[in-house]
Amino acid sequence: NIWVSDLAGVVYAGRTELMDEDKRRFAQDTPARTLAEIIDGADVFLGLSAGGVLKPEYTLRMADKPIILALANPTPEILPEEARAARPDAIIATGRSDYPNQVNNVLCFPYIFRGALDSGATTITAEMEVAAVRAIAELAQAEQSDVVAATYVGEPLRFGPDYLIPKPFDPRLMIKIAPAVAEAAAKSGVARRPIADLDAYRDSLQQFVYQSGALMRPMFSIAKKAAKKRIVYAEGEDERVLRAVRVVVDEHLARPILVGRPAVIAQRIERFGLRLEQERDYDVVNTDFDPRYRDFWQTYYQLAGRKGVTPAMAKIEMRRRLTLISSMMLHKGEADGMLCGTWGNTHIHLHYIDQVIGRRPGAKVYAAMNVLVLPGRQVALVDTHVNIDPSADEIAEITCMASQELRRFGIVPKVALLSHSNFGSSPAPSALKMREALALLREREPDLEVDGEMQGDTAVDPVLRASLMVDSALTGEANLLVFPNLDAANISYNLLKATAGNNIAIGPVLLGAAKPVHILTASSTVRRIVNMTALTVAEANL
Repeated sequence: NIWVSDLAGVVYAGRTELMDEDKRRFAQDTPARTLAEIIDGADVFLGLSAGGVLKPEYTLRMADKPIILALANPTPEILPEEARAARPDAIIATGRSDYPNQVNNVLCFPYIFRGALDSGATTITAEMEVAAVRAIAELAQAEQSDVVAATYVGEPLRFGPDYLIPKPFDPRLMIKIAPAVAEAAAKSGVARRPIADLDAYRDSLQQFVYQSGALMRPMFSIAKKAAKKRIVYAEGEDERVLRAVRVVVDEHLARPILVGRPAVIAQRIERFGLRLEQERDYDVVNTDFDPRYRDFWQTYYQLAGRKGVTPAMAKIEMRRRLTLISSMMLHKGEADGMLCGTWGNTHIHLHYIDQVIGRRPGAKVYAAMNVLVLPGRQVALVDTHVNIDPSADEIAEITCMASQELRRFGIVPKVALLSHSNFGSSPAPSALKMREALALLREREPDLEVDGEMQGDTAVDPVLRASLMVDSALTGEANLLVFPNLDAANISYNLLKATAGNNIAIGPVLLGAAKPVHILTASSTVRRIVNMTALTVAEANL
């Protein structure tokens, strides 16, 4: 059913001009000699030739809903607007990026080689090529990643006639294609190093796609195997949350519970083209009507009745405060962890968390820690969002909690207490406070590698530090930076994130809460929400 035409016309049996073995296998016993004569009833036109060879009138004689792959560059065999005018029902692709459905080998070559090299394939088999194509097709039918949606703002990128092929910027291409190719290489018998655990291989590829991948790998591993996986998302109608939930479901990280209006959530899922279905993939806490409402507001009144909350206020707040509803879900044991904060500020959300969840036993203070993935290093900063001017005692407690959290990431904390002062060079109150905090830390955590007070460059430059303090207790580069106040911590975090960190951050991680709950920020990305979901599930299963 394949008819070939080239510069000399139709490839027919007995033709000698411009023939070779590749063409002879397609030779047809036919009197037809031109493209115009073989186009009748064609389902597919595949052009790799020259501009303008497929005339609009030719397309009128093709089958219903013809597929026209006009791949000549820079001028295709027929311009898409001409083909569409002649055949509105056609599915059209070109090799150009300024039209829908660009056929671009960048979609397959890098990832075919990734899978081939990782499996030690001795050759590229047809089975490996087909596996790559099927992986690309599967991704084309999936919803868009947040990266692609942000790059192509305003374009309706949903599987259909104008979207058959994933965009080259889709970060999931490697994770989809390389494992499929590696698996096909093993089945074809050409893999010298067959990959036994494809799930682990997919996880390892995350570090090439997402800069936070290597750091988050322990959390993802725990989350996938965890028993307690119910995570409630306070802002369940938010686009970023919904896109993150799709990833969470795909990677089996959690069982999402969305707070919001079911109809609005479903409508937005449809608008964004997400493969999500209530009950199958996620549960909903209906803010318009939920049978638990009476129990929730009455419990809230019992918890906060002597903190200025009246019964009437409890009823109103429990109907409209998403973070409060989510906190009550966690308090009642109907969720194992909670994420909130994609709008508003930290203190708005922390108010309700403190009323319902409270601090963990022994904790006197809450704090927020952010981890930045910077070129050549990973560094955590505290307290970036909660305490405006913490005391020395509070700084010591925050440092202990942050150090404990870093160990969960598999990182040995190296702590620098920051100041404008270097080891006593200033008598300012803020410098004295950090010195006092150091004394408290050495008393409470004698095994913790910590020193201060010191300036920022002294913390990350061991040579400079040695020139100032030869017997410093801190060795190497500090990976936990403790700031004297909120202004210093928050400004430093946001400047580093925007100018040096490519917006790659994990957190904020809420320290001191009695249960797994974290307050995000309005600038949170989809990937950050996914990462924090994995972290929250991991904490719920400690």
